[in-house]
Amino acid sequence: MRVALTANPKKPVAIAMAHRAVDAIAGRAEVVLSDQASAVAPALPHAPLEELEADVLVAIGGDGTFLYALRRSSIPLLPVNAGTVGVLAEVEGKVPNGIERALARMLDGAYYLEDRMKLAADIGPLSLPDATNEYLIHSGRVGKMGFFEIVLDGHPVGRIRADGLIVATPTGSTAYALSSLGPVVDPSVEGIVLTAIAPFRVEARALVIDPLRRIGIRPLGASESSVVLPDGQEELPVGSGRTVTIYRSPRQATFVRFGAPFFESLRGKRILPWTEVRGEEGGTDADLPPDP
Repeated sequence: MRVALTANPKKPVAIAMAHRAVDAIAGRAEVVLSDQASAVAPALPHAPLEELEADVLVAIGGDGTFLYALRRSSIPLLPVNAGTVGVLAEVEGKVPNGIERALARMLDGAYYLEDRMKLAADIGPLSLPDATNEYLIHSGRVGKMGFFEIVLDGHPVGRIRADGLIVATPTGSTAYALSSLGPVVDPSVEGIVLTAIAPFRVEARALVIDPLRRIGIRPLGASESSVVLPDGQEELPVGSGRTVTIYRSPRQATFVRFGAPFFESLRGKRILPWTEVRGEEGGTDADLPPDP
């Protein structure tokens, strides 16, 4: 087995965990590092993420690190959380010996691969990088509301004034779209989530759209410009009247998983809309009816 390893070089805790990961893998599998993690073990081979060849890519950091890796590599990803929330993580770095146990399971073959949909987009002939979470189309001026036309399968369906629009995958429904009151979508339910940011009309609601549709977002206004951000990685300009067309990508994001159900993986992250522990909101178990 060949294992690739990357880590956020700006997080000392991630680098420390990467050292532990190399020690845990040594002797059981071949290890190759990304250029970002080359200082972890200078004697080991390293290469840019785009050029790595391996059976599994272990990424240590936060959700930004995982999205960065997924954008540049199609190797199945084992995300290890060395950040704060880490919604995409499969392994929690704060758990004692958690990374060592996870790597042992992986090397024993006790894992499965989970594919999740990505989005692709283009602006005319220009193709944008795929997004695992979302595309954000935002007014180009801070504090200035934008005016956008929404197009489905080539047909204009409406216009909206808002700071911006988020077009998200089910994976991205627990990211930026969630902070704009979008729904949490189980990633096994494929769809595209369209959510407005700070819309002028307070009754504006998020939509979940068939993943086979093509969604166009066109900034309006002769003097207004906008920007589009794939997974928050970079800003690309969108001129007034140009359409950002977003659709299901033929490529997928592949994760290494050990079996934790989706909703179970969100426990303790204050994302789910219900009380997770009996008595958490002031009551006690005695206040609840007995289980049937």
